[in-house]
Amino acid sequence: IAGSYVTEGKLTRNSIAVVTRGKEELFKGKLSSLKRFKDDVKQVDSGYECGIVTDGFSAFESGDLIECFQVEEG
Repeated sequence: IAGSYVTEGKLTRNSIAVVTRGKEELFKGKLSSLKRFKDDVKQVDSGYECGIVTDGFSAFESGDLIECFQVEEG
């Protein structure tokens, strides 16, 4: 679980997460779980802390940037 702080926008469970360290993209995949304290939540708004779990990546380090987005069909 990556302890995180949402700086802009909002995080939504099942979004696509891109993890970067410096200029290197380390992971791109599904954000599978969001937690506030010990509770599972569907979204976390800007200005709040949360825990992030991704499918297939757990080697988070302090300073990593996690950007999330959703793909909408239309």
